[in-house]
Amino acid sequence: MGHEVEGRAGAAPYAGVIFDIDGVLEFQGEVFPGAVETVAALREAQLAVRFLTNSSLKSRASAAERLRRRGFDVQATEVVTASYATATYLREQQVKSCWVLLAGEGRREFTGLPHDEKDPEYVVVGDYREGLNWANMNRALRLLLRGARLVGMQSEFLDRSGTEGEQLNVGAWTMMLEQASGVKATYIGKPEAYAFDLVLKTTGLGRRQVLMVGDKLSTDILGANDFGLPSAVVRTGEFDEAELNGVRPDHVLDSIADLPALLGLPAGRVAEDGRR
Repeated sequence: MGHEVEGRAGAAPYAGVIFDIDGVLEFQGEVFPGAVETVAALREAQLAVRFLTNSSLKSRASAAERLRRRGFDVQATEVVTASYATATYLREQQVKSCWVLLAGEGRREFTGLPHDEKDPEYVVVGDYREGLNWANMNRALRLLLRGARLVGMQSEFLDRSGTEGEQLNVGAWTMMLEQASGVKATYIGKPEAYAFDLVLKTTGLGRRQVLMVGDKLSTDILGANDFGLPSAVVRTGEFDEAELNGVRPDHVLDSIADLPALLGLPAGRVAEDGRR
């Protein structure tokens, strides 16, 4: 189990919390009981609340809107998606051109960047759905062999968060290109430090002041630990008990509804349907 947090009686031991979304607040289309109330309790206590997801299909705006439809109080500026983080990285690199393999609302994050599918400086791989086909993957390979740089929006191989069952994730496609071309990829999303640094900067807080809450030890918790953030894993979503042997969070929770108690906060009332 996780270690106890010491803090002033009646006061939260952290000044902010970063939530993973899929597997922590919701999973396969269903909101976890107590999740809405937990976020509301943190806001009531005036903690900084942020959301960090490895989804590349969603933009900040669409991720926030999805959560709002499920009853959460969320603003787009509080969300960092893998697509937003990657677009931010590319802007910081002042790229001359890029080919972004991505579907969904996440493409909106790359508006204004110079796009070139024929001779890009960067090949950028996200969740391109059916676009990750024979023709496009071979075109990407040839571009890399001619000198293009490779960026993967995140490095996970497998995705179980959807209702369709297991799916290959962005990291699987990026790794295939990496190994075939010999070009080392730069990865952006969790567990990479870049994603954690980007979301932490929006809080104005120090690393030890902010708790990362996730369900995946290999991304949420490993990344937080390496970056220097305190971490709490929730035994929901894609949590794997066996991985606790290699990655140790500071706290282990059975449910997201247990978080307010961990922080010394009163929990909101959970209705029978799990909503406020």
